[in-house]
Amino acid sequence: MSETPSNVAEFSVSEISFSIKRTMEDTFGYVRVRGELGRISRPGSGHIYLDLKDDRSVLSGVIWRGVASKLKIQPEQGLEVIATGKITTFPGQSKYQMVIDALEPAGAGALMALLEERKKKLAAEGLFAEERKQLLPPLPKVIGVVTSPTGAVIRDILHRISDRFPLHVLVWPVRVQGETSGAEVANGIKGFNALDPNGPIPRPDLLIVARGGGSIEDLWGFNEETVVRAAADSQIPLISAVGHETDWTLIDLAADHRAPTPTGAAEIAVPVKAELMSMIDDRARRLNSGLVRFVTTRRTELRAASAALPAPRDLLALPRQRFDTAASSLERGLIVNTKHHRTSFQNASGRLSPILLTRLSSKARQDLVQISDRQQRALLVAVSQKRQAYSAIAARLTPARLSQQTTLGKERLSGLADRLDRAYLSRVSQEKARLDGLQKLLKSLSYKDVLARGYAVVRDDSGQPVRAAASVASGTALSIELADGSIDAVAMSDSAAPKPKKPKSRKTGTAKTTPVDQGNLF
Repeated sequence: MSETPSNVAEFSVSEISFSIKRTMEDTFGYVRVRGELGRISRPGSGHIYLDLKDDRSVLSGVIWRGVASKLKIQPEQGLEVIATGKITTFPGQSKYQMVIDALEPAGAGALMALLEERKKKLAAEGLFAEERKQLLPPLPKVIGVVTSPTGAVIRDILHRISDRFPLHVLVWPVRVQGETSGAEVANGIKGFNALDPNGPIPRPDLLIVARGGGSIEDLWGFNEETVVRAAADSQIPLISAVGHETDWTLIDLAADHRAPTPTGAAEIAVPVKAELMSMIDDRARRLNSGLVRFVTTRRTELRAASAALPAPRDLLALPRQRFDTAASSLERGLIVNTKHHRTSFQNASGRLSPILLTRLSSKARQDLVQISDRQQRALLVAVSQKRQAYSAIAARLTPARLSQQTTLGKERLSGLADRLDRAYLSRVSQEKARLDGLQKLLKSLSYKDVLARGYAVVRDDSGQPVRAAASVASGTALSIELADGSIDAVAMSDSAAPKPKKPKSRKTGTAKTTPVDQGNLF
């Protein structure tokens, strides 16, 4: 077949893919996209893959691991956000996507919706249930505070505790604002709980998680699930003092007690030492006066009761008289008891004479001999019956009978083997006839016989058969299947078709075309 010239430029797959990638990045550059978060995937690599969508379209996005660890909010499905990044392509899958460098909620309304959804989810798990909450210790020895070590909050708490009741305070320094604040606060609560009560650092009896006031974005770290779960799982009673009295976060619902301010948390945690000492002194005075009155009353009652009691000698006179009477009658009782027992022993010895014992022994010996005779006769009868039964069984187990049964079994097995051979040959014959019929049907329906009569099948570049000439454009790559092989060809218009030449012998192979350079479109 003659070669058909073509002016279509050839590109490799990588050249086309990376040319499209450069075009996309140069056209759009750095963009901000607003949409709702759809599918979110977090593989083990640490990257985050997600979908940004609106009511008509979906845009794939990726957040690399280094950026994902610094996000102020973690992406959640259904949250409306504004994503900042650049549009690029992924040549490995022939798709375009957005590489996101920053992610922020689309207004306070989106944060409130996310907060409400998270609140319902955690409440359904029972993290806010009242039965989970612990009672605060009335007078803790050590208080642990999770807050920023440089802010005014810790100074207010320490000052208030020092004024009311100075005691040991441990501070776990954390960031109370920013992308890592939630994780640091949760680690602080877990760290205090993990302390050994007998270790070098004392384990707190009470925890305070504190922060000053701020906007919902500033306090968002205290709404994260890790913080709420750490507060709910804390074995140490916990007071939440986040923001002002009007500020509410999810840790307030999971904590054992909520304070309106950090200073209020210190007032709730410890009593006033002076008031406590005054109350103890007052109760000590009341206790002493009550004890004095009690002792005086009991002394008066005891003196009145002792005056009404009889003298000790009068109390012992009657028991002493009964004792003397019993002692005098004891000797006579012993003599009478001894005579009674002697009489009983004499009566028993009369019944136990040697003649009586000999008679009883002789009778027992006769009974034993009779029982032995009956057992011997019974044993002989049982042995005879078993011998007769075994003789009957042995008569049926002769060698001639066993040989007869073996001969019958062999004849039956030979008949079954003959039937099996005939059935096998019949089935093989049937299946062979069925296979020959299917082969003839396949040959009659196959298009290979049609190709052998001089026809050909024309397919486009996707491998689909071409059914009409009008559907083939000029320059389309075609594949022509003949009876003995395939030939590659390019379709041409009537004006560009070469004059027919003397036909040559057909060869199986690929027809080459000479490309005409039209320049690089990119």
